[in-house]
Amino acid sequence: MSAGADRRGLTDWLRPERKPRVLVVGDMILDRYQYGSTTRISPEAPIPVLAASHEEDRLGGCGNVAANIASLGAEVHCIAVVGRDEGAARVRELLGVVGVDASELVADGERPTIRKTRLVSQSQQLLRIDEERIGPLAVAVEQALLDHVAVHLPEVDVVVISDYGKGTLTDAVLERICRQRGADGPRVLVDPKGKDYTRYRGASLLTPNKLEAETATGVSIEHEGDVRRAAEVLCAQADLEAAVITLGAKGMYCRTADGSGEWSIPAQARAVYDVTGAGDTVIATLAHALGAGAPLYDALRLANAAGGIAVQRFGVAAITPDELEAALVGSVHTSSKIVARDELVRRLAAERAAGRRIVFTNGCFDVLHVGHLDYLTEARSLGDVLVIGINDDASVTRLKGPPRPVNTMVDRAALLAGMECVSFVTHFDADTPLQLIEAITPDVLVKGEDWADKGVVGREWVEQHGGRVVLAQIREGHSTTRILQQLGIEDID
Repeated sequence: MSAGADRRGLTDWLRPERKPRVLVVGDMILDRYQYGSTTRISPEAPIPVLAASHEEDRLGGCGNVAANIASLGAEVHCIAVVGRDEGAARVRELLGVVGVDASELVADGERPTIRKTRLVSQSQQLLRIDEERIGPLAVAVEQALLDHVAVHLPEVDVVVISDYGKGTLTDAVLERICRQRGADGPRVLVDPKGKDYTRYRGASLLTPNKLEAETATGVSIEHEGDVRRAAEVLCAQADLEAAVITLGAKGMYCRTADGSGEWSIPAQARAVYDVTGAGDTVIATLAHALGAGAPLYDALRLANAAGGIAVQRFGVAAITPDELEAALVGSVHTSSKIVARDELVRRLAAERAAGRRIVFTNGCFDVLHVGHLDYLTEARSLGDVLVIGINDDASVTRLKGPPRPVNTMVDRAALLAGMECVSFVTHFDADTPLQLIEAITPDVLVKGEDWADKGVVGREWVEQHGGRVVLAQIREGHSTTRILQQLGIEDID
């Protein structure tokens, strides 16, 4: 097996000097989640009654792939078919929110925007309702897709084909992308569907899961020799550069067509919360990394780590560079606690639905000491879930002056997440956490008792929403300032 860069070196590909340019082509899906609680059985039939509380729309299908790539920092164009309906307007709105140009979406008045509605109670799916019409595309719709592809194909570094078997990826569209791209054309990565992978002939990489690879090749994958054989068959079937087979709890396997590269990358042990969208996250991370110029082995390791984050979340959700960096630098346990704001809000909604009280505190937490441990332990005792918001590095420097911070944001988050009393860690880039507090709306807002005369940021918001503010005791003689002074490091506090 070949070796690659060390783990910290991997993070360089997350923030390249030039943004990767990626084109996503595939089946667009609008994922709608209807949340509520189930406390009784219907008198009309032996089925649970969902007392609906709220709903949420997310990008699914190729939209989720595009959102993940954009979240990692790439420039993304997305080509897909939508209807002329409310669902299409919502898809365009959601793409705009994540920074993906929606102008390449092709409207088809003969079919609705594909929508999957999931009824959810306490993070458990009760039922899924699919609204779709699958069949051959109209000639004009297919030609519009081909026209968009022709414009963007010469301009991008990577193309991702996201095939959900809904009809967007016709033979003509695949022919144009995979076989007519030219020797100097972009790499083409395919998340395949169906049994016949010869339709993707000419692509660079295929990323089937274990079952998909077994179905397409007829090889039962039980041992390393089996997965190697399946990869060889896939490379031959589709004339690939390499085949990547995702193996769930066993990680992923990759083999190049010429045999010069072969890697088995184990998965880190994680609690699997929901596998929805994990494949999208894997191929999105591969696309971003390869578009940034990463070697295939490094791209695989990044994608493997990203997939591990995805399965710990409910539903489809995009991964950020900060989260992925934390997963690579930190431990399995700590990285699962470090989340971006949007993901934090989603997770806290589930915690509240389960009746748990949310406690929030914030700070720089630059050099941890026993005073911090006492403070956070007390904060945790005030509720069920303790959330910590930390200032990003630029914010710490503005507030404290150089040479602060001593520890980077990634390291500070990992250390805090390693504490048993801490449930989640997120960051904010403003000088105060007000926007974060408003997004979270905690039941309890905690600050140190030294803030009694300073005015606690967020107090008014929390109290207006039925929460309370607690000033926790500070252990005397323990402070970051004192530690840095003892070390001879100038500290402007």
